Amino acid sequence: MAKLSIRTGDKVKVMAGKDKGKEAKVLATLPHKERVLVERINMVKKATRPTQRNPKGGILEIEAPIHVSNVMLVCPSCSQPTRVGRRREDGTRVRVCKKCGNDIDK
Repeated sequence: MAKLSIRTGDKVKVMAGKDKGKEAKVLATLPHKERVLVERINMVKKATRPTQRNPKGGILEIEAPIHVSNVMLVCPSCSQPTRVGRRREDGTRVRVCKKCGNDIDK
């Protein structure tokens, strides 16, 4: 299974696709498909049948997963899109910003 450098709750910037340039929060990661679900990015229309939860049914607009290579993590300290490095600290792995060198995980 692929190891992603982006986690749920991270702020990312879309680098390619129809939503290029937008920044949003990651809702979910799908490492086995190498995709991430980003809030209000890659919105698609989905036809749904009536259910107890949605009695009318109809057409819903939902987020579709986007490939992880099309997003870049935004560093919380320098607020710029950056690549992610890893460093071992007391036996645990810590994600590091490649631009400013600060830790991403607090």
